[in-house]
Amino acid sequence: MHSSTLSIKLKQNAYLLNPKIMESILGAVATADKDRLINSIRPLHAADLADILEQISKSERKNLVALWGTAIDGEVLSELEEGVRDEILLRLPEKVLVNALRRLESDKIVYLLENLSEAMQGKLLKSLEISDRRAVEQALKYSEHTAGRLMQCELVALPEHWTVGDSINLLRSALQLPESFYNVVVVSPKFHPIGTVQLGRLMSSNRSIKLVDLLDQKFQTISVTQSQEDVAYAFKQYHLVSAPVVDTDGRLVGTITIDDVMEVLEEETEQDLKRLTGLGKEELSDSIFNIVKTRFPWLLTNLFTAIVVSLVIAQFATTIQAIVALAVLMPIVASMGGNAGTQTLTLAVRAIATRDLTRANGRRVVLREFSVGIINGLIFAGIMGLVGYVWYDSIGLGIVLAFAMIFNLIIAGLSGVLLPMGLSKMGVDPALASAVFLTTFTDIIGFLSFLGLATIFLI
Repeated sequence: MHSSTLSIKLKQNAYLLNPKIMESILGAVATADKDRLINSIRPLHAADLADILEQISKSERKNLVALWGTAIDGEVLSELEEGVRDEILLRLPEKVLVNALRRLESDKIVYLLENLSEAMQGKLLKSLEISDRRAVEQALKYSEHTAGRLMQCELVALPEHWTVGDSINLLRSALQLPESFYNVVVVSPKFHPIGTVQLGRLMSSNRSIKLVDLLDQKFQTISVTQSQEDVAYAFKQYHLVSAPVVDTDGRLVGTITIDDVMEVLEEETEQDLKRLTGLGKEELSDSIFNIVKTRFPWLLTNLFTAIVVSLVIAQFATTIQAIVALAVLMPIVASMGGNAGTQTLTLAVRAIATRDLTRANGRRVVLREFSVGIINGLIFAGIMGLVGYVWYDSIGLGIVLAFAMIFNLIIAGLSGVLLPMGLSKMGVDPALASAVFLTTFTDIIGFLSFLGLATIFLI
């Protein structure tokens, strides 16, 4: 193996879990050897350990958590996908869960508590320190998937009249600081944020300089009611590392950092991909029953649309019986249209989600896809026209196939961009509804154009 090939392979496998570690953990669980289990998981990052919990079977997960006992790490729980998280939380004794929560920041505590019953939430909240309890209770009042749920209440806020020296003295003497923060928030007497100062700039400036002279020009505030999609867009658009969160009166209530936003971006991208294929919120760890329940509505919808397509084909039964070659060639036309439409659809749905496709450039994008459809249509019309002629020794069949290919690829390209744009304008999630409609539409257009032209010119 060449060194370059080996290097690429090593990079691809750089963050894969070591199978020996997995074997050691499962071996410890099988033999109920707690010391071996603790020694096996101690070197692992919380995210890697969460992956292990998600990948093993339900029974293995149950035994591992039971053996882990009071030593269970709250950071690991906060890294779990929702399905596994809820499964484990319901199994944990209250004492163990309380111990795990106490070591977490407020936003991670909110993530763990949000789906528990109010009674259980109340018990666990009482076990927290007063400041943490108030922060979590306030966050739980905000709607799910908003900045209020995403933010953490741990932050450093400093008065606008302070100097660098005042700030450094406070940071050095503070008994409790956020686990990780990138800047300090400068506030007015009414606790309204007026700017932020990056830690690097703060620590490298003269002690006599006022904070207001060091304010970051990229300062942006986030409202507690903003959706997490809006928050993610703001971070991406304005290259933010963190941003203060304000309530409806403009008072500082928390902060959102880039690590939280990265999770949102990953979640939104994953949801779009799953919705395009009808998987909803399905996870690898889901039970067979839940997977069937998730996929069934999508498959049922596809069944009905397939019946509609079949009814269209049935209208040309006489034509197909007269020219058997049509039955062989017509799936090619429909398939090409479906694939071309899906390419455009995937790009359009993602562009709408990232707000790159808007009213300002919508017409230009539609015209571009129309042009692409014409060019691709002409290229594949030439190819398939020649195939039809050579295969069945029929110039007429080749011409019909060519024109059907042009028409279907143009319509497919236009549908792939116009359909999600239209659904988005109506307030419907284009990722959820576009794919099934697009496939049905391109199939119908493909069969109608090919069989219709054949009926007119070949019969």
